[in-house]
Amino acid sequence: MAESKRDYYEVLGVSKDASDADLKKAYRQVAKKYHPDVNPGDAEAEKKFKEASEAYAVLSDSEKRRQYDQFGHAAFDGGGGGGAGGFGGFDFSGADFSDIFGDIFGDIFGGGGRRGYSNQGPMKGMNIRKSIRITFEEAVFGTEKEMELNLKEECPTCHGTGAKAGTSPETCAKCGGKGQVVYTQQSFFGTVQNVQTCPDCHGTGKIVKEKCPDCHGSGFVSVKKKIKVSIPAGIDNGQSVRIRDKGEPGTNGGPRGDLLVEVVVARHPIFQRQDVHLFSTVPISFAQAALGADIKIKTVDGEVVYTVKAGTKTDTKVRLKGKGVPSLRNPKVRGDHYVTLVIQTPDKLSKEAKAALKKFDELSGNTLKSASK
Repeated sequence: MAESKRDYYEVLGVSKDASDADLKKAYRQVAKKYHPDVNPGDAEAEKKFKEASEAYAVLSDSEKRRQYDQFGHAAFDGGGGGGAGGFGGFDFSGADFSDIFGDIFGDIFGGGGRRGYSNQGPMKGMNIRKSIRITFEEAVFGTEKEMELNLKEECPTCHGTGAKAGTSPETCAKCGGKGQVVYTQQSFFGTVQNVQTCPDCHGTGKIVKEKCPDCHGSGFVSVKKKIKVSIPAGIDNGQSVRIRDKGEPGTNGGPRGDLLVEVVVARHPIFQRQDVHLFSTVPISFAQAALGADIKIKTVDGEVVYTVKAGTKTDTKVRLKGKGVPSLRNPKVRGDHYVTLVIQTPDKLSKEAKAALKKFDELSGNTLKSASK
């Protein structure tokens, strides 16, 4: 009954003002998750798949969506009748799932859906991800590091063919050298042709019968190489440096992938960083705060002299302009260094110091005896 149905917007997990693109994206995710081919024999998944398909069929149609927003499920009571195009009494006639189901089947079965994009052309190799540790100061000012890693290079014995000397790769019998095979998939919406990478030749169109003993048929051998990594000034923890053409080899003549080096920055005992700004805390004595004095403040550029004004209170903020971190986009532009001045209370005083402090208190308000009055 209509009363037992869930709200269509709730089924897809979208708001009532969702755009057509939002609806399509949401339905695609739900349909891929609960598709019967992904969950064979799961009645609950099939139910949720049908429920989502019904919701999308209504909400993707502007007129049906208008009726649903006005009357709810009652707008379609008795309207479908469970015909050939219907699920559970709902009519799907007029609903266009072709485009979205081409994408879904492509994702589920690993191919390109109905579009059948060819993957025999040159393809760029996979990127390699590594990490490197640097100091706080190296992140601020930049540095150059050297990494040693194993890179795949063309096998010198077979020159990348993967075949034993005196032999050559043969045309794949399964795909006829195309690198792809076409499967016919039955769905709730009819027959869908799905193009997949050939499982025998992995898209190359060639089969190596007698493998090269040095590379075991891969066409590549592992070579240790030292790579110089230039770390730019201003890089932050977790950011990466891209080194072109130092990743995995490409296929069918495609270029190599890239090497992505993630930077791990060590913590600093004094400085804390937020974007291009630095923060630190500097202790000062009561005398320095009350009378004023020159103090030394540590920065990433070294110590600087700062004049504390007489009467400075604890937690006073000081801005050292241009003493922060260089911008990655423009190294000539630097952030600021913000210093918090904190008045320290001495925990050990000599008799003379205590006497002098009592005398000072008598002259400046006699606060030590104010409670006894």
